[in-house]
Amino acid sequence: MDSKALSYKRVTIFAGHYGSGKTNIAVNYALNIRGDGNRCAIADLDIVNPYFRTKDAAKILEKSGVRMISSAYANTNVDTPALPAELYAVVDDKNEYAVMDVGGDDRGALALGRYRDAILDENDYEMLFVINKYRYLTATAKETAEIMREIELAAGMRFTAIVNNSNLGDETTAKTVLKSVEYAKEVAELSAIKIKMTTVKSDLYEGLADRVENAVPIDIYVRQSW
Repeated sequence: MDSKALSYKRVTIFAGHYGSGKTNIAVNYALNIRGDGNRCAIADLDIVNPYFRTKDAAKILEKSGVRMISSAYANTNVDTPALPAELYAVVDDKNEYAVMDVGGDDRGALALGRYRDAILDENDYEMLFVINKYRYLTATAKETAEIMREIELAAGMRFTAIVNNSNLGDETTAKTVLKSVEYAKEVAELSAIKIKMTTVKSDLYEGLADRVENAVPIDIYVRQSW
């Protein structure tokens, strides 16, 4: 990611529909915060999907000095709603930036509830809705906005901005990104919140930087199942 294009809150929460790519965005974001010389932890709250989690990028996170907090069952064939007590440090330690990767849809957002009051009381956070036009059930702005409201209801928190992460995995082209721009704008209008960034694979960024507002380059650390 390009740090010049971003500003950080103390806590940043990423949530969205299954397969939206939020985990990869969360990893990029945490690495960017750390790259700017800040202490940073990334917390994996995904109790829904045990296969594509923050732990997939454990080596790069550890090498970069980003503290990772995740369930002991991540990346195994065992899934459990149990979350480590260490997660409370994310909301208690005000001297460390925190990135929270929340599980898909409303079921996953329930895990955020136990930290909600502390996050709201501190009032130094962003809750970012990651959208992908090319995923099942989020192909239209209306469908996407409905899922957004379901997640908000389960979490007991409102989203503050949108991350347009529309992509087709390895088949993503510049045209793929450009076709998603109007969709993202419509989601923003329906939800009355802004688009914080549109993510672009690093190898496509140079050709799109001047064509897509708030474009931010990302690298692939956690691959999605397509």
